[in-house]
Amino acid sequence: MTTASSLNIPTGDWKIDPVHSTVGFTVRHMMVSKVKGTFTAFEGTIGVAENIEDSKVAVSIDASSITTANEQRDGHLRSADFFNVENHAKITFTSTSITANNSDWFVQGDLSINGVTKPAQLAVEFGGVAAGQAGPTAGFEVATEITRSEFDITFNIPLEGGGVVIGDKIAIAIDVEANHIA
Repeated sequence: MTTASSLNIPTGDWKIDPVHSTVGFTVRHMMVSKVKGTFTAFEGTIGVAENIEDSKVAVSIDASSITTANEQRDGHLRSADFFNVENHAKITFTSTSITANNSDWFVQGDLSINGVTKPAQLAVEFGGVAAGQAGPTAGFEVATEITRSEFDITFNIPLEGGGVVIGDKIAIAIDVEANHIA
């Protein structure tokens, strides 16, 4: 059993610091390159229990905050072809279980995108705790891969000679800095 004490992480509630965190993704484009993007507005909490496996995570992302450094593409991603932000403004993740082996954790939970909820597993690497200006600050690196068609995001354009413009697999990479609040 991995404990908060053994990892030197204070138990209690932690708030994700959006100024020092990044929610990013990568998707294949034209099957030969990749496009990267981020969401710039998000919030979340981590409830750390003494037994890490009893901890909880909840995250909410403003889907309209997507940016890929191309305003035309970003507008299309906000449309009903993709995230349909008019009807599904938030992307959410709520943990259902956590397994831990020292600093390597696997967080299982419910991921909701575009009005569809599916189970997802996040690989989490705990980076440690440092003394922050307002108290302890913890760092985490999170990675997972999802299939966008499972969330009813199926828009695509066939390529001449085979293939499609947009890949179905989305790699997600999240860097989290969280502040202890209680």
